Amino acid sequence: MNVVIFGPPGAGKGTQSDNIVKKYNLYQVSTGDLLRNEVKNKTDVGKVIENIISKGDFATDEIVNDLIKKVIFDPNKKNKLIFDGYPRSLTQAENLDVLLNESHQKIDFIFFLNVKKETIIKRIEKRKILENRADDNLSTILKRYDTYMETTEPVLNFYSKKTNFYEIDGDQKIDEISTKIEEILSV
Repeated sequence: MNVVIFGPPGAGKGTQSDNIVKKYNLYQVSTGDLLRNEVKNKTDVGKVIENIISKGDFATDEIVNDLIKKVIFDPNKKNKLIFDGYPRSLTQAENLDVLLNESHQKIDFIFFLNVKKETIIKRIEKRKILENRADDNLSTILKRYDTYMETTEPVLNFYSKKTNFYEIDGDQKIDEISTKIEEILSV
Protein backbone atom coordinates (compact mmCIF):
# COMPACT_ATOMS: atom_id res chain seq x y z
CA MET A 1 0.00 0.00 0.00
CA ASN A 2 0.97 3.64 -0.47
CA VAL A 3 0.10 6.21 2.20
CA VAL A 4 0.27 10.01 2.36
CA ILE A 5 0.54 11.63 5.79
CA PHE A 6 0.70 15.38 5.99
CA GLY A 7 0.31 18.21 8.46
CA PRO A 8 2.20 21.28 9.63
CA PRO A 9 5.82 21.15 10.87
CA GLY A 10 5.81 19.49 14.29
CA ALA A 11 2.49 17.70 13.74
CA GLY A 12 4.04 14.29 14.41
CA LYS A 13 4.20 13.07 10.82
CA GLY A 14 7.61 11.50 11.36
CA THR A 15 6.56 9.71 14.52
CA GLN A 16 3.39 8.34 12.95
CA SER A 17 5.26 7.40 9.76
CA ASP A 18 7.84 5.50 11.82
CA ASN A 19 5.05 3.53 13.50
CA ILE A 20 3.40 2.70 10.17
CA VAL A 21 6.74 1.75 8.59
CA LYS A 22 7.49 -0.73 11.37
CA LYS A 23 4.02 -2.24 11.52
CA TYR A 24 3.37 -2.52 7.77
CA ASN A 25 6.93 -2.81 6.38
CA LEU A 26 6.75 0.35 4.28
CA TYR A 27 9.47 2.71 3.10
CA GLN A 28 9.24 6.20 4.59
CA VAL A 29 9.60 9.01 2.08
CA SER A 30 10.32 12.11 4.15
CA THR A 31 10.93 15.19 2.07
CA GLY A 32 12.63 16.69 5.11
CA ASP A 33 15.04 13.75 5.31
CA LEU A 34 15.65 13.80 1.55
CA LEU A 35 16.42 17.53 1.71
CA ARG A 36 18.59 17.23 4.84
CA ASN A 37 20.58 14.39 3.19
CA GLU A 38 21.31 16.59 0.19
CA VAL A 39 22.50 19.37 2.52
CA LYS A 40 24.54 16.95 4.64
CA ASN A 41 26.20 15.45 1.55
CA LYS A 42 26.98 18.97 0.30
CA THR A 43 25.58 18.29 -3.17
CA ASP A 44 24.96 21.20 -5.53
CA VAL A 45 21.23 20.84 -4.85
CA GLY A 46 21.99 20.61 -1.13
CA LYS A 47 23.68 24.02 -1.17
CA VAL A 48 20.61 25.56 -2.81
CA ILE A 49 18.33 23.81 -0.30
CA GLU A 50 20.40 25.01 2.66
CA ASN A 51 20.11 28.60 1.50
CA ILE A 52 16.32 28.31 1.09
CA ILE A 53 15.68 26.53 4.41
CA SER A 54 17.88 28.93 6.41
CA LYS A 55 15.43 31.71 5.46
CA GLY A 56 12.47 29.68 6.75
CA ASP A 57 11.20 28.98 3.24
CA PHE A 58 10.37 25.65 1.64
CA ALA A 59 12.43 24.02 -1.09
CA THR A 60 10.95 24.58 -4.53
CA ASP A 61 8.49 22.08 -6.00
CA GLU A 62 11.00 21.33 -8.75
CA ILE A 63 13.70 20.28 -6.26
CA VAL A 64 11.33 18.20 -4.15
CA ASN A 65 9.63 16.56 -7.15
CA ASP A 66 12.98 15.47 -8.60
CA LEU A 67 13.97 13.85 -5.29
CA ILE A 68 10.55 12.16 -4.94
CA LYS A 69 10.62 10.79 -8.50
CA LYS A 70 13.77 8.78 -7.78
CA VAL A 71 12.07 7.07 -4.85
CA ILE A 72 8.77 6.32 -6.63
CA PHE A 73 10.51 4.63 -9.55
CA ASP A 74 12.68 2.44 -7.31
CA PRO A 75 11.29 -1.08 -7.99
CA ASN A 76 12.15 -2.25 -4.46
CA LYS A 77 9.81 0.36 -3.00
CA LYS A 78 6.83 -0.09 -5.33
CA ASN A 79 3.52 -0.01 -3.42
CA LYS A 80 5.41 0.18 -0.10
CA LEU A 81 5.63 3.95 0.32
CA ILE A 82 4.52 6.34 3.00
CA PHE A 83 4.92 9.97 2.01
CA ASP A 84 5.76 11.95 5.13
CA GLY A 85 5.23 15.69 4.61
CA TYR A 86 4.70 15.44 0.88
CA PRO A 87 2.83 16.89 -0.92
CA ARG A 88 2.91 20.41 0.48
CA SER A 89 1.40 22.21 -2.50
CA LEU A 90 -1.24 21.54 -5.12
CA THR A 91 1.50 21.27 -7.75
CA GLN A 92 3.22 18.56 -5.66
CA ALA A 93 -0.08 16.70 -5.13
CA GLU A 94 -0.78 16.70 -8.85
CA ASN A 95 2.82 15.66 -9.56
CA LEU A 96 2.54 12.77 -7.10
CA ASP A 97 -0.59 11.49 -8.86
CA VAL A 98 1.17 11.69 -12.24
CA LEU A 99 4.32 9.90 -10.99
CA LEU A 100 2.33 7.16 -9.25
CA ASN A 101 0.18 6.69 -12.33
CA GLU A 102 3.27 6.46 -14.56
CA SER A 103 4.71 3.81 -12.24
CA HIS A 104 1.36 1.92 -12.03
CA GLN A 105 0.78 2.78 -8.38
CA LYS A 106 -1.83 4.73 -6.44
CA ILE A 107 -2.42 6.30 -3.03
CA ASP A 108 -4.39 3.97 -0.77
CA PHE A 109 -4.73 6.18 2.34
CA ILE A 110 -4.36 9.91 2.95
CA PHE A 111 -4.00 11.20 6.52
CA PHE A 112 -4.05 14.86 7.51
CA LEU A 113 -2.81 15.54 11.05
CA ASN A 114 -4.63 18.72 12.02
CA VAL A 115 -2.76 20.42 14.87
CA LYS A 116 -3.20 23.79 16.59
CA LYS A 117 -0.33 26.28 16.51
CA GLU A 118 0.02 26.19 20.32
CA THR A 119 0.56 22.43 20.24
CA ILE A 120 3.18 22.82 17.50
CA ILE A 121 5.13 25.35 19.59
CA LYS A 122 5.24 22.99 22.60
CA ARG A 123 6.30 20.03 20.45
CA ILE A 124 9.01 21.95 18.61
CA GLU A 125 10.49 23.26 21.85
CA LYS A 126 10.57 19.72 23.26
CA ARG A 127 11.99 18.25 20.00
CA LYS A 128 14.70 20.91 19.91
CA ILE A 129 15.88 19.82 23.36
CA LEU A 130 15.68 16.09 22.59
CA GLU A 131 16.96 15.98 18.99
CA ASN A 132 18.87 19.28 18.65
CA ARG A 133 17.69 19.69 15.05
CA ALA A 134 19.15 22.72 13.30
CA ASP A 135 15.80 23.49 11.63
CA ASP A 136 13.96 23.72 14.98
CA ASN A 137 14.48 27.44 15.59
CA LEU A 138 11.13 28.68 16.99
CA SER A 139 10.82 31.79 14.80
CA THR A 140 11.71 29.74 11.72
CA ILE A 141 9.17 27.08 12.68
CA LEU A 142 6.42 29.65 13.20
CA LYS A 143 7.13 31.13 9.78
CA ARG A 144 7.12 27.62 8.27
CA TYR A 145 3.82 26.88 10.07
CA ASP A 146 2.12 29.98 8.64
CA THR A 147 3.54 29.32 5.16
CA TYR A 148 2.49 25.67 5.43
CA MET A 149 -1.10 26.52 6.38
CA GLU A 150 -1.36 28.99 3.48
CA THR A 151 0.07 26.66 0.84
CA THR A 152 -1.64 23.53 2.13
CA GLU A 153 -5.22 24.73 1.85
CA PRO A 154 -5.39 23.79 -1.86
CA VAL A 155 -3.86 20.37 -1.01
CA LEU A 156 -6.51 19.84 1.66
CA ASN A 157 -9.21 20.78 -0.83
CA PHE A 158 -7.67 18.46 -3.43
CA TYR A 159 -7.49 15.44 -1.11
CA SER A 160 -10.49 16.00 1.17
CA LYS A 161 -12.89 15.15 -1.65
CA LYS A 162 -11.36 11.67 -2.01
CA THR A 163 -12.90 8.68 -0.25
CA ASN A 164 -9.50 7.58 1.12
CA PHE A 165 -8.91 10.91 2.95
CA TYR A 166 -8.90 10.94 6.76
CA GLU A 167 -8.47 14.04 8.93
CA ILE A 168 -7.06 13.18 12.35
CA ASP A 169 -6.98 15.39 15.42
CA GLY A 170 -3.23 15.83 15.77
CA ASP A 171 -3.55 17.47 19.19
CA GLN A 172 -4.17 14.02 20.71
CA LYS A 173 -1.46 11.96 22.39
CA ILE A 174 0.89 10.01 20.10
CA ASP A 175 -0.55 6.60 20.97
CA GLU A 176 -4.13 7.83 20.45
CA ILE A 177 -3.23 9.09 16.97
CA SER A 178 -1.42 5.82 16.19
CA THR A 179 -4.42 3.76 17.29
CA LYS A 180 -6.76 5.81 15.08
CA ILE A 181 -4.48 5.42 12.06
CA GLU A 182 -4.07 1.67 12.62
CA GLU A 183 -7.86 1.24 12.89
CA ILE A 184 -8.25 2.90 9.49
CA LEU A 185 -5.39 0.97 7.87
CA SER A 186 -6.74 -2.38 9.08
CA VAL A 187 -10.17 -1.95 7.47
